[in-house]
Amino acid sequence: MFDVPGLTRQSFILRGALATGAVYGSGAVGPFVRKAIAQEGGGDVEILNFALTLEYLETAYYTQALKQVGGLSGDVKSLATEIRNNEAEHVDALRQTIADLGGTPVKAPGVDFGGAFASEKSFLKLAQTLEDTGVSAYNGAAPAIESTEVLGAAGSIVQVEARHAAAIRSLNGNPISDGGFDKSLEVQAVLDAVKPFVKS
Repeated sequence: MFDVPGLTRQSFILRGALATGAVYGSGAVGPFVRKAIAQEGGGDVEILNFALTLEYLETAYYTQALKQVGGLSGDVKSLATEIRNNEAEHVDALRQTIADLGGTPVKAPGVDFGGAFASEKSFLKLAQTLEDTGVSAYNGAAPAIESTEVLGAAGSIVQVEARHAAAIRSLNGNPISDGGFDKSLEVQAVLDAVKPFVKS
């Protein structure tokens, strides 16, 4: 076992959870999550700020897609709108919960999704990556949550995230899952994969 200064047990678990999504090429979240889990503090507030960062990222992705992707088909546009609205609700709920726990919600990161909005196909490809990562991140973070109330709230969010992922996968012509369990990668491999998406 190695020791990394400033790396709490929760941060280690969360970083490992993020890595699971990278198996499928997910990488747009690493730098932003790293900022969230680097915040001082710990426990449930740290985990909620991690989740909040992911929700900011997803909300921004769908908001930008609805403005920038030309010619989204009716079903895709409708789903993107519904998911964007769900993610925005998650942001509001997480910010309020963090404040209620006496914490300070992290700020929304700057984002750059590269060429994801060039076409409906490229939009759906990165959407699947983000949704798969979101589900894996919530599942990975759950064991570190101390409050049963917070765990219950996170569980209700991950169920919706899983529905998002299944719907996006279906639109991409993919199976709704790649098996019964998530896979993982080393943290550094995830961070290397996300460099092209870093804006701030």
